[in-house]
Amino acid sequence: MRKFNIAGVCIPDKHYMVDISNTISKAEHLIDDGEYFTINRARQYGKTTTMFMVQKKIQHRYDVIATSFEGLGSDIFKEERNFSGTVLEVFAKDIRFTNKKLSDKINKMNKNITTIEKLSSVITDICYENDKKIVLMIDEVDKSSDNQTFLHFLGMLRNKFLNRNMERDYTFHSVILAGVYDVKNLKLKLAQDEEKKYNSPWNIAVDFKANMSFNPKEISSMLEEYEKDYKTGMDIQLLSKELYYYTSGYPFLVSKLCKLIDEDLGKNWTVQGIQESVKLILKQKNTLFDDVMKNLENNKELYDSIYAQLILGHEYTFNIDNPIDQLGYMYGIFREQDNTRIIHNKIFEQRIYEYMAAKLEQRENLTPYSYKNNFIDLNGDLDVKVLLDKFQQMMKEEYSNKDKEFLEREGRLLFMAFLRPVINGVGFALKEVQISQEQRLDIVITYNNKKYVVELKKWYGEKYHQKGLDQLDKYLDNQGLKEGYLIIFNFNQNKEYINKYEGINNKQIYQVIV
Repeated sequence: MRKFNIAGVCIPDKHYMVDISNTISKAEHLIDDGEYFTINRARQYGKTTTMFMVQKKIQHRYDVIATSFEGLGSDIFKEERNFSGTVLEVFAKDIRFTNKKLSDKINKMNKNITTIEKLSSVITDICYENDKKIVLMIDEVDKSSDNQTFLHFLGMLRNKFLNRNMERDYTFHSVILAGVYDVKNLKLKLAQDEEKKYNSPWNIAVDFKANMSFNPKEISSMLEEYEKDYKTGMDIQLLSKELYYYTSGYPFLVSKLCKLIDEDLGKNWTVQGIQESVKLILKQKNTLFDDVMKNLENNKELYDSIYAQLILGHEYTFNIDNPIDQLGYMYGIFREQDNTRIIHNKIFEQRIYEYMAAKLEQRENLTPYSYKNNFIDLNGDLDVKVLLDKFQQMMKEEYSNKDKEFLEREGRLLFMAFLRPVINGVGFALKEVQISQEQRLDIVITYNNKKYVVELKKWYGEKYHQKGLDQLDKYLDNQGLKEGYLIIFNFNQNKEYINKYEGINNKQIYQVIV
């Protein structure tokens, strides 16, 4: 029986897979046109599986050398002599199972290849004499792309491509490079004083425009295959939309949630089951989350920009020419929606928020205030009123003398850090950004299968306050709730610490001023 796969290449006979035929078709068209292109996506975005599926689709028409230089070590890149001969060894090894004759020929021609120029000449002979056109695929290319010898190799392939188009050379019909970094923009990875030296050795590449995120229809195709085997009676359309809601189609996250439901949650294919799987994935460590946090810590400007967006509620126009947007997009943290920059998916949002909140929680020592049992009622539900009252008390006792700049920047994160240990393991809090002149930030808490909406906003006067209440009223309607909660950050020194209910359109809004 097939399984959901989150590690390595997906095999149709072994794994439940989303129908990516549209992506494969776009790659196939570029290959047929003899184009050179790159497949650049974030970690665990399905690049290797896509390359494998493209290879399977075209291998009856082309000889495909599908390889990676990962694992060869750094020594072969140090000298052109070592690299040039090793490249042909790798090519021969990787095609031996699909075309033994071509593999033997490459090995036979690999004699005294000590320079890139000699390597180029042999590639010409191989491609000219072979019965089929040859397609070259190199995966994980960015792991070698900070090496001068490898860049020289790419530059050689570029020159052969240009000469081929002028009928002055024979070379690979198509070359596909896959990795996180786009080799057309290698200067992103290189030191500033090396930019002019290297520039881009791959500026001939055309854009690969396929959207490799899974849409709800594509997610449905995977669930339909699963349903044929298990006949659970699941509502495929509903669950596909729910999976997309939390993941925005990030391939690893979609497969991981499905795997958790299938293997750890008793095949609970319901909305509740998906919510439980989200709770589980948020508690677990994995290499994808580790990469996201490492990239934040290694790029202070990216960290600060995400903090302003996620915690302070700032809104940014997405601009791929902006270095921060470009970096966040490359790492899979950002995506563009209606010309706006947003965090790619709600799971990333939650995980980043927890990471930032944990750092602040440790620094500010919030544990004495946020002891979990203080805020859970007899039914095991979250008592948000008590939670907000305690948060107000903490802010009054510990932070009333803090300067305004600290409170404006850290106030909202203080609440999130206060909330984190209370709901950790049982619930989660997803942020719905609602930007207006008063900079609102709505948090939808899911705890014990119940939803609670807490809005955080700054105080800008009574007029904006009433407008904010109307907006919260409409949002509660969207969530099907009759009670909401409001934290108002008032940075005036003479403010009154109010906590009260206020009725609006048959709903009750509990408000606290901190």
